[in-house]
This record gives sequence, C-alpha cells and structure tokens, in this order.
Amino acid sequence: MLSHLRRDRGFYKRVWALSLPLILQNLITTSLGFVDTFMVGLLGQTELSAVTAANSPVFLLQVIVFGLISGLTILGSQYWGKGDTDSINRCMGVAIYAGLLLAGSVSLVMFFFPESVMRLVTNNETLVVLGAPYLQIVGIGYIFNAISSVYVGAQRSTENPLMGMLVFAASMLLNTFLNYCLIFGHFGAPALGVTGAAVATLASRIVEFLLTLLYALTNKRIPLNFGLILRPGKAVFKNFVHYATPVLLNETLWGLGTTMMTVIMGHMLISEEMLAAYAIMGNIDKFATVACFGLAGAAAVIVGKYIGEEKPQDEVYSVSWCLLILSVLVGIAVSLAMAILLPTVFIPFLYPLFHLEGLSLEIAITMCVVYAFYVPLKAFDITNITGILRAGGDSRMAAIIDIVPLWAVAVPFTAACGLVFDAPIPLICFALYSESFLKVPWGVWRLRSRKWINDVTRGTKS
Repeated sequence: MLSHLRRDRGFYKRVWALSLPLILQNLITTSLGFVDTFMVGLLGQTELSAVTAANSPVFLLQVIVFGLISGLTILGSQYWGKGDTDSINRCMGVAIYAGLLLAGSVSLVMFFFPESVMRLVTNNETLVVLGAPYLQIVGIGYIFNAISSVYVGAQRSTENPLMGMLVFAASMLLNTFLNYCLIFGHFGAPALGVTGAAVATLASRIVEFLLTLLYALTNKRIPLNFGLILRPGKAVFKNFVHYATPVLLNETLWGLGTTMMTVIMGHMLISEEMLAAYAIMGNIDKFATVACFGLAGAAAVIVGKYIGEEKPQDEVYSVSWCLLILSVLVGIAVSLAMAILLPTVFIPFLYPLFHLEGLSLEIAITMCVVYAFYVPLKAFDITNITGILRAGGDSRMAAIIDIVPLWAVAVPFTAACGLVFDAPIPLICFALYSESFLKVPWGVWRLRSRKWINDVTRGTKS
C-alpha cells in the first residue's frame, strides 16, 4: 500500500501547489465564519441557537451549489487535460443556468415563507421569531454566490485555485467588518443584532459577485465566450446532466440528511443546549477539515487531468491511493491536535467565550471527543467521494456511498437516540457521526474495483 507513495519528482510539490490555495481559502472562510458565529454568540445563547437553526436551510442551498461545482469539476478537469477551453465555457453555461434556477427557487421560498421554513427546523417559537428575518435576507445573497461559485469552480478545475481564495477572502473580510458594524452598531451603523448579520452576508455576496465578474472579463486562462455560455449545446448539456445530476442529488440528499440532524436536535427537550453546542462543533469541524477538503480538491483536478490525458489505468489507480493515504495521515494529525487542544484551549478558553456552561458545556466536550476519533475516517471519505470517484466519472456510485449510510444509519440512529429513547449524550454524539463506519469499507471496495475510471469527455465537442 505504501508503495503508492513513491511518485515522480515534483509530484508532491504539484499536489501542495494545488492544495495550499484551497486550504488557505477554506481556512480564511472558516476563520471569518467563526468570528461571525462568535459575534452572534456574544448576543446570547438563544441568538446563537436561532442563527444555527436558520442556517440549516441556507446550508442546504450551499451544498446544492457545491454539487453543481463538483459536477463542473468532473468535466472541466478532463477538458483541461485535453486543452478544450470552449467546452469548459459550455459547462459553465449549463452550471450557471442550473445554479440560478435552484438558488433562485430556494431563495424565494425563504424570502416569502421564512417562519414556515424555520418551523420545519425547530418548534421553539423564540428561535423561529429570531431566525426568520435572518433567513429572509441571507438567502438572496446566494443567488449571487451561485454565479460566483461556478466561475471559481471552473478556474479551480484548470489548476488555478488561487483566484477563488482571493475572491472569497475579500468577501469574508468584508462580511466580518460589516458584522461588527451592523450587529453591534459601530461606526454610526444601527445595532440590528441577528438581522445585521444577515445584511452583512448579503452585501458581501454582492461584492464577491462583482469581483468575480471583473476577474472573468479580464482573465486569459479561460477566455469567456458568451455565445457558448448562453448556448452550451445539446452534447455538453446531456453530458453535464448525465454526470452532474447524481452529484447534485448526492449533495442535496446529503444536505437534507445533515439538516435533519439539526431538525432532530431542534425538537429535543434540550434543543437550545444541543443547537448551541452543535454550532460550536460545526466551526471546529470546518477548521479540522480545511486540509482534507484542500487535498480532495487537488485530487479531483489531478485525477481528472490524468484521465483526460489518457494516462494508463494503473497510473490513475496508483496516484489515487497516494492521495487517499495523504488524506488519512492528515486526518490522524488533526485528531492528535484536537486531543491536545480540547483540555488546553477549548475547555478553558473557547467554550466560555460562547457562554457554554452546564449541560451545553457537557454536550460540547462530548461532541469534540467523539469527533476526534471520527476525523481520519471523514478525511478518507472526503477525498474518495468528492475527489477521486467523482473525478473518474463514477458520480452515481459516489452518491450511493455518500447517501445510503447517512439516511439508513446516521439519521434514524440519531432520531431514535434523541427523540425516542432519550439516550445518554455520548451515544447521541456517536450517532451524529456514525455514517463513516460504513462509508470507508464501501469506498475501498469501489476504489479497488477500478470501475470508476472513465473518460467522460468523449463525443462532447459540440
């Protein structure tokens, strides 16, 4: 197995050159998102729980857009291996049409029926009242974000992840500054509380879109061809639908499953304490997996390009295992770091910042301990499913491996523990993260079959 780590000179330099901008992008976004959560948390545990509940449908919209970008990467990286930028323009066109349709539809529902959407997540009326205005405003921003993300995804598939890092970093810095002004009323701005956080997010998404548009109009790497973007053509449309639809369904169902976890916690007797602890754990999770997602993004581009260049199947298989081993090693390192940080940073400093005490503190600590054991498995899943299998055009099986354990194991297990049997907190926390114990062996089996290695760009020139 370790023989796969022996690569040609310069390979690891290329991996980190692709990964590092993605890692930094995720780190910047996560850091500023953490500041966002911290600012809302300063208003109180109830406000933090309300925003956590409101962000559940927003999170679903985000993962749907991520599904579109993953579908674009499947085709884009292979077209890049063939040097076919016209087809990349066509793929962007299909993704933009789909993104506007999906983001627009979801945003309209959240704008006109915010209270109804909130009640799907929680039956706590205090959280519904606080979260509805936030939900109503913040959804509009993701219409702009859908377009920006498509172009950033296209650049990433052509080995240019730096562009996305810079654009999203600027957007999130603006978001943090506006949060400071609008949540608390600094620099002459009104103190809008939770609603201020939503306005800040909307403004930053609009600026993010404008920066992306300016870059796209002046960039030579993928010269924009509006004729191909507006009229992608039947061949590319059919190919995009064929390979992207399973990814889109995958992300939608995965997002729904993850949202169901929030819904389950929102209907527990200790809903406020669970949601507050889960909000903090969500931020820790994002920090813990920034390197994993960076490696997965690099893996998708490298494997896709190898296939597009028609490298031998054995070489594609070997490089995939190399990238997966690197991901697991990163996951182990993160687990060890969390074991050190929990008693030295999280308990004495982090949790008190968010006013976690009593039961909320107990839940947060337990979640962190269980999660530390789970990170290496999650690292493998992230690279295998979102990187390797999808890049090889095996999006259907990747979706099955990702979705079935979540819906067949994790969701019912968590519901039974939290709503039916009133199980101990450690068991509820274990249930939240139980899906990977089935995903990993299933993913290894599929990888070893080599049935996932496919050239998905044949016959789509027009």
